[in-house]
Amino acid sequence: MERFVIQGGARLEGEIPASGSKNAALPALAACLLTGEAVVLRRVPRVRDIRTMEKLLAYIGAELVLEPNGPLHVRAAVIQDPTAPYELVKTMRASSLVLGSLLARTGRARVSMPGGCAIGARPINLHVHALEQLGATLTQEGGYIEARAPNGLRGTRINFDRITVTGTEDVLMAAVLAEGETVLENAAREPEVGDLAALLVKMGAKIEGAGTSVMRVQGVSRLGGAEHTIIPDRIEAGTFLLAGAITGGDLVVANCELDHLGALIGKLREAGAEVEPAGAAALRVRAPRPLQAVDLITEEHPGFPTDLQAQYLALMTQAQGIAFITETIFENRFMHALELIRMGANIRIEGRQAIVAGPAALSGTTVMASDLRASASLVLAGLVARGETVIDRVYHIDRGYESIESKLALAGAKIRRLEE
Repeated sequence: MERFVIQGGARLEGEIPASGSKNAALPALAACLLTGEAVVLRRVPRVRDIRTMEKLLAYIGAELVLEPNGPLHVRAAVIQDPTAPYELVKTMRASSLVLGSLLARTGRARVSMPGGCAIGARPINLHVHALEQLGATLTQEGGYIEARAPNGLRGTRINFDRITVTGTEDVLMAAVLAEGETVLENAAREPEVGDLAALLVKMGAKIEGAGTSVMRVQGVSRLGGAEHTIIPDRIEAGTFLLAGAITGGDLVVANCELDHLGALIGKLREAGAEVEPAGAAALRVRAPRPLQAVDLITEEHPGFPTDLQAQYLALMTQAQGIAFITETIFENRFMHALELIRMGANIRIEGRQAIVAGPAALSGTTVMASDLRASASLVLAGLVARGETVIDRVYHIDRGYESIESKLALAGAKIRRLEE
């Protein structure tokens, strides 16, 4: 087991690059199963969830070749076993993404129920209901979803009861090879969905409305190979912007898409931080004055992303006043608050709302990461805490951040990884 050790008090200065988006690369990898031709993916982040997905694709029958410091080549010429076994995907909720692609390509799929972070229900019933509307038969037994469509899938009109990113992506991948037109209503508008659609179009899919709540898909008989560059990771970039602000630093976050970070930029500016473009794909954040408390409600894109809520909560422990942080996406995403309280934060949890009073003088101690984004919030708290902070179970943060300790150290953070 590995851990991070952080000496707090250092201002972050300099430049940190963001990697490619983990949440965009995962569905892109699943999309590679839709064709027998080669797909070349650039800027795929080397994080734990990606390695898990690569192992899954190899198990299914795909050949994967990663060039040193270069793109990833994937070719699924033959689907040997359309199964996502529990042993491979138990640590990753994105396993459901191969359900739609395998069903569309082979007419059958057997996928273990998703695992991943303990942050509340991630219902797969939305995926199941939508795929049934496309003509598939799905059953659940022994922790697996069995899907069959021996006569292929047929386009239809699907209205999601609630916005679901992975559900939209999963059904989109199924619809591109379905017969006729599929209309997805109340579809997710996240940039990662748009990036998947862009890849599918390069492969020969016919998709309109990506990035809007209504998407139209004209099914095609087959897809081909393509080359695609994964979009920057807006959650990683946002985490670094918050790290710069919480330390009162002067930090440039490079390789980020400014349009994807609008909600966070707005909140940082409300709190008193200065955030300005530093080139075509970079942002500079400074916090020369004490931060002020600003309320927050998580929402689907283009609202404030739930994946940055934990990090924003850490920021609010250092802001003057009281902030009300309301979580609307997942019902159990304040597990990190208890660890922040152990460090000296003044936080009260009332249902789906955290009430944060600041600024609090945080003190370093040993804390435990409970999920991916909670890990990042504890890192941010450790950067400003007095003394030494030790974060256990950092395999959670490795699921979604590529060498976060090395990147932060580039900007002056006193952080190192240790074997327990």
